[in-house]
Parts: sequence; C-alpha cells; structure tokens
Amino acid sequence: MRDPYEVLGVPRSASAAAIKSAFRKLAKKHHPDSNKDDPKAAARFAEINTANEILGDEDKRKQFDRGEIDAEGKPRFQGFPGGDRGGGRAGPGGFETYTFRSGGGGGAGAGGFEDILNSMFGGAAGRGARGGASPFEFEAGGIGLDLDVNAALAISLEDAVKGAEKRVRLPTGKELNVKIPAGVTAGQQIRLKGQGETAPGHRPGDVLITVSIAPHPFFKVDGSDLRVDLPITLYEAVLGGKVRAPTLGGAVELSIPKNTSSGRTFRLKGKGLPKTGGAGDLFVTTKIILPDGNDSELEQLMQKWRDGHPYNPRSDLG
Repeated sequence: MRDPYEVLGVPRSASAAAIKSAFRKLAKKHHPDSNKDDPKAAARFAEINTANEILGDEDKRKQFDRGEIDAEGKPRFQGFPGGDRGGGRAGPGGFETYTFRSGGGGGAGAGGFEDILNSMFGGAAGRGARGGASPFEFEAGGIGLDLDVNAALAISLEDAVKGAEKRVRLPTGKELNVKIPAGVTAGQQIRLKGQGETAPGHRPGDVLITVSIAPHPFFKVDGSDLRVDLPITLYEAVLGGKVRAPTLGGAVELSIPKNTSSGRTFRLKGKGLPKTGGAGDLFVTTKIILPDGNDSELEQLMQKWRDGHPYNPRSDLG
C-alpha cells in the first residue's frame, strides 16, 4: 500500500477540505462502474478509499503522521516497553527476544516452559499437563498455534448490493479470488477455510476477510435508505420538468414540480438498499445551481423581477 498522501495526490500539509475534494475527484474518476473495461480500476478504487479512511479521519491521520499505524491503518509494532527485563534482551530493530529453557536445573532463570505457565496461571497449566483439568487446549503437535490470517477488503456500494468477485492480496503476499455475496454489510467477515497459514502437525488456519464499504461519490447510506443531492437549474426549479436522477439500479426520470425550492426532498420507494422483506428508499434532495460566471442578462432579469415581486423567505427567522 502506497503512502495515502501520495495516493490522493495531496501534500502532508493539506487541509481536511482539500483531502475531501481530492478523494471525491479520484473516486469519481476511478469508480469501477465508470471503468468496466479496466481490470485494475477496482484495485485503484480500493486504494483510494483506504487512503481516505486514514487521511479523512482526524485521529487516524495523526496516528499515521506519528508512525503509529501504517498505510493500511494497521498498528505498527513499537517494541515491548521497559527495555530488558526478566530474561528479555533487545534484538535487531528494537525487538526484544526471550529464551525459554526446558528441563530441570536450579539457579536464576532456570526452569521449563511448564514452570513459566505455572507462575503465570497459578499452577493450573502444570496440573493439566499431568492429567488434571486444564483450561488450555493443546494440539497433538504441541501448543495450539493461531494460523488464521486476517485481511481487510474495501468494496463499492454497488458491489455490496449486487455481489461481486474480488481479488484480495493477503498480508502473507498470497492472492485469492473472493466471492462477495449480495447484500453484504460493513464489518461483516468472510471466512475462507483452510486458506490461512500452515505448520507441521497443525490444521491449516483460515482467512478472515473483514469487509468495509467505500464512501460513495454521491450516495449517502442511512440505514437501509440512501440519500443523494440532485443539482437542478434555476429554470427547472421555476418552470418544473423532468430530470434524470441517479439510483443504484440506473438513472430514472424524476418529475420536478413548478416552483420547487432548493432543499425539497423527494422519496423514491424501494430504491434504497436491500433489507428483510424488501428494500429501503432513496431520498432525493434538490439543490438549485446557478451557471458559472457572471450573466448580465440573468442579472437584469432578476433585478426587474425583484423590483416587481419582492418577498422575504427569512421572515420567520425574526
């Protein structure tokens, strides 16, 4: 994973607004639905989203700048605190190493692994090893190992709804094709049995993939509902008409009544996210957008209209 500042193309001094603007432009440009013929678009989109998850969050950004988390948002190992204690010694790169010796023998530092467990857990481990009840489980090859591999996968909102097949690169360097079921939710885990680490005498571990849903360039998720701002022109607001409004299933024709104010919300039933027994709704909020630049003809028209039809929409505010 590249440096998130490099991914979003912003300097380290960039403001939160600049980061948000850069993310929106890149997300729109590299969205998989807009680059269906580019097999690398999904990977770039996921990288952009991961970078935004770090830099778009004030606390995570500070953690990254301090070196506490890496470019994927995972904690960096800072070493064990306290220096060399109780048999530990500093190893290469600041890591501490500890030596455990088995067998009997007296003197400081002597004793087996069983003695270490005894001192930590009040002798329960030692009694269990001799046939008594033990709270610990041991595999035939020795102490059970955690061979599971954890990975994160960011997917688009569309893929979460429809399902998809994605290629995931694990921390081990291994790459796997993962089938994303339709209707997956943020935080849900996908388990790939037997695809984790291996060790002699142990069952292979599993791969646990935690799914996150990337922020959409214009849809906002509200439970099972979706919300979107719809830009309309001044003449569409005044005269009314039909405009194309985006939905997850494709654009639809939305009728705008005459004299529609900016901020008016329309409800499209069943155009939200899947849920038990149906689907949520899509709420479309109009935003009147004026043309770029100065338009003298429009200004003259508004001046004439203002003089003949004065009104105060803020009268209720006191």
